Formats: sequence, structure tokens, C-alpha cells
Amino acid sequence: MILRRWREKRKARPSPDILMPPEGVALTLPIAGVGVRMAAQITDIVITLIAAIALVVLLEVLDVTRPETVIAIGSLLFFLIRVPYYVCTELVWNGQTLGKKFMKIKVVSHDGGPLTAHALVLRNMMKEAEIFLPGTLLLTMSAASPLEGLASFAWVAMALMIPLFNRHRRRLGDMMAGTHVIHLPVPVLLKDLADGTPVLGESGEKFVFLSHQLDHYGAFELQTLESLLRVQGTPPGAQAARQREATIEAIVEKIRKKIGYADPVKPADRLRFLQAFYNAQRKHLEQRQLFGDRRENKHYAQDEDA
Repeated sequence: MILRRWREKRKARPSPDILMPPEGVALTLPIAGVGVRMAAQITDIVITLIAAIALVVLLEVLDVTRPETVIAIGSLLFFLIRVPYYVCTELVWNGQTLGKKFMKIKVVSHDGGPLTAHALVLRNMMKEAEIFLPGTLLLTMSAASPLEGLASFAWVAMALMIPLFNRHRRRLGDMMAGTHVIHLPVPVLLKDLADGTPVLGESGEKFVFLSHQLDHYGAFELQTLESLLRVQGTPPGAQAARQREATIEAIVEKIRKKIGYADPVKPADRLRFLQAFYNAQRKHLEQRQLFGDRRENKHYAQDEDA
């Protein structure tokens, strides 16, 4: 009984690639692996290190530092640049530093909600405790204190290993802040329905629409028709197919009546008729818009009269 409940609970868990935002619509996003996150981290370290070295060189030129204090001042400047850099860039660029931008990854809230300043500050301050401060201690440790060096190495190794043992690849800072890192989704542009190819009927005749016939509709109706045409590529069931055919027939007849299109449309040509009307209507609206006539919907004439 217990084993069965555990299996059911395990099956009910969301995939590591799925976020559930407050709107309740699941988003499938690939989680960034350890390798790409390390590459982004190294890029950010190089950027902040170059900025710290530049400041140290400036202080040397101004004769503000002494040779015995250069390393200490450089470490302090690296810290003072690094912490604001991570926090400010992720606040300004919505979860991205320069390194994350180059690697095309970003920080998101684990529950799908908006990123908060508290979460970004917490995850980046924890990064100091996880990696940078123990790492600095390890690098500056003298050979006379091997136990402290071993403890620092074990802490850094543990912090680096934690993301490998959880399905969301979260480090300690992410767990405490309620965040994790994902790959940026690749935008996919829909195919342009009006590709310039003339739409012909089953017998080869071309559908022709006059200018006054295209003056009845605006951009809203055009977008509605586009949505209808886009779903035609999805294979429906038998009952859904009959409902779709009835809907298309009703729309064709309504358009014919509205624009005064006298020629009858054969059942096999209804989709072609709608495609041809969409192409002609879109071209007509785009030409009118060039002259400053933007028609939002079919009620534009009433709006102008008012």
C-alpha cells in the first residue's frame, strides 16, 4: 500500500522542465545544465575580475596603494564589484547577467511567479558563502594550516556537487531563494498565411474580390479569420470534423452575404475561398493603412460618423 502511494505520488510530480505560473498554464522550459551555468559563471568572473584589476592599476598609477597592500586591496575591490554586479544585472535584465546572456540562460522563480529583489539578493549572497569566500580562503591559505584548507576545499566541493543530485539542478542559493536557471525559449514564428501565392478553386478559377467588397471588415475580423485558418492543419475527430465543416460553411455564407459575393462557393472550395478572402482583405487593409486609414474592426464606419 505504501509503495503504491509512493509510486502514484512520484508519477504526479511535475517534470523538471515544467513551470506552473499563477495563471495555471504549464510552461515547458529546459533547465540549464551544470556545464552551461559554469560557463556563464566563468564569463561573469572574468568580467568582474577585469574591472577589479583595472581599478587596482588606476590606484597604482595614482600612487594610492603600496606593494604590500595590492593583493588585499585587489581582493576587496573584487568583492565590492562582484556582489553588486550579480544583483544589479539580474534585477535590471530580469534574471540575467552578461554571462547568462552570452549562454542564453536566465534565472526564474521556481513557482512560476515574478522574480523578486529579495530572491535575487539572497541567491547571490549565498553564492558568496557557497563558493567565493571559501574559495578565496582556500587560495590564500598558508601551508601551515592544512586542516582549514581541507575544510574549505570540502565545502566548495560539496557546494559544486549539490546541483548534480537534484532534478532542477539547483544550488543552495537557489533552494533558499526559490529560483532555478533555465535555457531561454527559442521563439518560433508562425508561417505567414498570405505568402503571395494565388488561391484557386477546385476547377482552377481565381477568387476575385472588388474593393468595395473588402471595405466591410477590419483588422479584428481579419485576425479572427487567421485564427480559424491556422487550426485547419490539426486533424480532428469525426464529430469535430463535422462541426468544423458546419462552422466553415456558416462563415463562408455570412461573408458572401455581407460583401455581396454573388458566385456560389462549392463545398470543396470553402477553405480556399476563405484563404483567398484573407489574402485579399489583408492586402487591402495594409494598403489603406499606408494612407493613414487604420480600420480596427467592422464598426469603423460607425465610429467615424460619431
